[in-house]
Amino acid sequence: MAITKIQSESLNLSDTYDFTGTVTGAGGDMKPAFEAKLSSNQNLSNNTFTKVQFNTEIFDTDNTYDNSTNYRFTPGVAGKYVLSATAQVQNCGNGNIFYVGIYKNGSALKTNNIIPGASDDLSGMITYIDVANTTDYYEIYSRQGSGGTQPLLHYGTWFSAYKIIT
Repeated sequence: MAITKIQSESLNLSDTYDFTGTVTGAGGDMKPAFEAKLSSNQNLSNNTFTKVQFNTEIFDTDNTYDNSTNYRFTPGVAGKYVLSATAQVQNCGNGNIFYVGIYKNGSALKTNNIIPGASDDLSGMITYIDVANTTDYYEIYSRQGSGGTQPLLHYGTWFSAYKIIT
């Protein structure tokens, strides 16, 4: 790569310099990153926080999401992360609360609740930025209060995360 020398009185187009150094602070790597979804509906019992079992990976840059056993994201790299999830429950019912929550190391980090106005399918979304160390892990839990078991719908339920460049 050539860099043109700029002189105070004019631009000398015949002078060029080969760049062989290292640029720091430019660009970055937003990894690890992943996205996962449900492959089929998952039943949610009434008034019970249930871990959502996102068992199908859309992508996983660094093999940091466990889609078969613990259904959790363990970054393995310290930094700031954007975590997002959405869940869709069928027929939650009028006035019954539906929750979606991000859990860190087994404890609720952030929850979002939605109270429907009708007996329709209901979606909840949550996004949170958190600082992780190398051993932290994140999971998504959901809860519905319809009075009975309701399916968490696979076509509206996903979980993703990526590292923020700071």
